[in-house]
Amino acid sequence: MSKYPISKQFGMFSRFTPPWNRAAFSLASVLLKCVPKHARGVTIKKFKAEGVPLTVMLPKCNTGHAKLPCLVYFHGGGMVFRAAPYHYRNAAIYAREAGCAVVMLDYHLAYKCGYPAAHEDCLSALRWTVQNAARLNIDSSRIAVGGDSAGGLLAADIARAEGAHFLFLVYPVLDRRCGTHTMRTYTDTPMWNAALNKEMWQLYLAGNSDYVSPAECDAGALPDAYIETAEFDCLK
Repeated sequence: MSKYPISKQFGMFSRFTPPWNRAAFSLASVLLKCVPKHARGVTIKKFKAEGVPLTVMLPKCNTGHAKLPCLVYFHGGGMVFRAAPYHYRNAAIYAREAGCAVVMLDYHLAYKCGYPAAHEDCLSALRWTVQNAARLNIDSSRIAVGGDSAGGLLAADIARAEGAHFLFLVYPVLDRRCGTHTMRTYTDTPMWNAALNKEMWQLYLAGNSDYVSPAECDAGALPDAYIETAEFDCLK
């Protein structure tokens, strides 16, 4: 039993901490690739941007006349896990309820390729979306980038490097220094904690000392953002 009163709606994740080794990453990658992705109420199209697989979700309610706003979304998973079914389910909800297009991608994972591989994949996805806006009936003046957890880090970095009209961040990883109050407090929480967070940064950056994380930069360089946090979370 966890000492933290985490909601039961999180199921096993309220007690589970993922194993952190390459064998576990590889096994999870295979399993997640095979698990059905439930994305109801949207039309799904598959593309590639410079070899990066893209999933584009379009709301079925769209008549095809009005141009859609778009969210280019980067999934979480500590930079080492593929998108899980709940990522696709949430993306479908965003597309359906907000009436927008959602572009997701399978970026390179850090245990195979460290920085900047995933970053460059995400840049390619955003640039592809802008270039193909007319093809997808997207309003190129209303393209946001977003992500959860590690995906939030990618989104903030992409918005800083390439520009975007809005940021959508769900409990994002933003600070490689790992010195905040919640990093010192939540060292043993289930699913994610400060110890795992430090290991993620070490694996992702692979000794790259030139990288500067979003929290170390002037926030004025970023677009307006919606930021959602979790209660018992080292990232808060």
